[in-house]
Amino acid sequence: MYHFNSLFSRLQLAFLFVLFSINLGAADWLFRDGKSNYKIAVSSEASTSEQTAACELQQYIERMSGARLQITSDLTASGRNIFVGYNERVAALTGAQKPEMEDESFTYKTIGHNLLIWGGSQRGTMYGVFAFLEKEFGIHWLTPKCTVIPQYKEWKMPRLNHSEKPFVAYRYSNYFVANDEKWSAHTFENMKWSPSANEYGNIEAYYGAHTMEWLVPVKEFFATHPEYFCLRDGKRYDGYGQLCLSNPEVLEICKERMKLRMREYPEYRIYSLSQNDNFRFCQCDKCRAIEDQYGGHSGLIVWFVNQVADAVRDEFPDKFIGTFAYQYSRRPPTGIKPRENVVIRLCSIECCFAHPLDAGCPQNEAFMNDLKGWSEIAPHLFIWDYIVDYAQYIAPWPNFQVLGPNIKVFGDNKAIGIFEEAQYQSEGAEFDEMKAWTVNHLLWNPEQNVDSLVNIFVKYYYGKAAPRILEYYKLCQSLVKPDVHYGIYITENHEIYSDEFIQKAFSILDKAKQEAETDYIREQVDRVRMQPLFLYCMRHKAESLRNGTWDELKALMQKYNAMHREGQRQAGFFREFEAAK
Repeated sequence: MYHFNSLFSRLQLAFLFVLFSINLGAADWLFRDGKSNYKIAVSSEASTSEQTAACELQQYIERMSGARLQITSDLTASGRNIFVGYNERVAALTGAQKPEMEDESFTYKTIGHNLLIWGGSQRGTMYGVFAFLEKEFGIHWLTPKCTVIPQYKEWKMPRLNHSEKPFVAYRYSNYFVANDEKWSAHTFENMKWSPSANEYGNIEAYYGAHTMEWLVPVKEFFATHPEYFCLRDGKRYDGYGQLCLSNPEVLEICKERMKLRMREYPEYRIYSLSQNDNFRFCQCDKCRAIEDQYGGHSGLIVWFVNQVADAVRDEFPDKFIGTFAYQYSRRPPTGIKPRENVVIRLCSIECCFAHPLDAGCPQNEAFMNDLKGWSEIAPHLFIWDYIVDYAQYIAPWPNFQVLGPNIKVFGDNKAIGIFEEAQYQSEGAEFDEMKAWTVNHLLWNPEQNVDSLVNIFVKYYYGKAAPRILEYYKLCQSLVKPDVHYGIYITENHEIYSDEFIQKAFSILDKAKQEAETDYIREQVDRVRMQPLFLYCMRHKAESLRNGTWDELKALMQKYNAMHREGQRQAGFFREFEAAK
């Protein structure tokens, strides 16, 4: 009898264990058949972006599954919870310290049956929510108008413990097609040309570029003080040139006017005090003497900017003065260093963009030396990089393979921020939407494989035409050879292009358009088709005017208001092209 009771008790315990395990497993379903036992818990004191993230988490789960999770501010609620944002419950469960408000790193992890997502309250927690949705469910915010939302009948909560941090602090690009704050938030971009406070947290901004003309305008001062402006060939220049930085009155004007700008626009983080966009630097004896003392043009500029930075520091202790290392001022100075509240914005405009900067390309050796030199002396280094062809926005310009490696090179050399200057004037640029999405992901983490990112974008954006678009993308990338170099101003007759390439491209994209299943996807294929169309028309103007190819390109450019290059409006380009027949 004793053995029977013992056996019965063991069987009973085993049954209860199995029953408990079944119930436990059932409770781990985040959603199943349109229902969920989970709630989203977010503190009533959570930041605006954390509240937004909680609401979007609710919305996207419902759109994926049909299950609508309740949002509660009760952090002590029993049951299954997704805790959004750092709070006392997260602290108790993890022992983690409260992140700094501006800390954009995040963690999402499961503890028991709960999921915790937290980071800095400004944007870190929000990035954690969006990363959870992207990595675990495959939601992709490809463009401001296209979000991929997979559908699920059920999803069981796995064991999760995932953390990320941004590779560089400030990340922004300026594609016209991607100028959308909501999309920026979902792709981890935190800086734009202008600052803003919105439901996704603050957008940082760098005030201005080439600002010395703004601070000391020729029109305002030249008639009475020509000595404020550059001496060229023995005469003071009254056009768009540079300032005479050795003039003490110019320095005082810049100090006072920079303070006025900082008071008038307090929402910026960095304020530009930068050379104008030309090579007309001052040749007077005093400017040359300072340049000789500090190793060249950059030495004079740093000497000048340091004094303005000293003048604003007390009133604006948390702000920075930024200046360019650009073209004639790109080489680092000697015998002088930028002040702690100075940001050096180094520009890569002269580089070869066919090859990664650190790949041994001879055309990039000088820039790499300058980059390393500035990284040694600049307390804050900011990169102004270029990712499109400014002479022909529409034509193929295969630089996808350098994006991640170059970003990594910048960060490894202590860059705090990277600006990827792109096609900022219109739609219709070469792979503009795909490159905008890809580069934002690489700015967050440049270790990601660019082809994997491209495959995701193409797969979801081009539907049944995706294999052909991917084939065309690979054809474009095959134009890059070890001994081929190009910068940001190449045109249709550059050696990477050929009529054979154009005909292959047309063949692939004609098939893509035939296989596209909707009018929308056919339109997107047409946007890609603009690339070889543009090359063909520019290489064969008379023929394209006769055979209708020009009419096709012109209609597409008008549809998207596409500009063909920086500095020339569409109507002027049309007149110029058609007059050349």
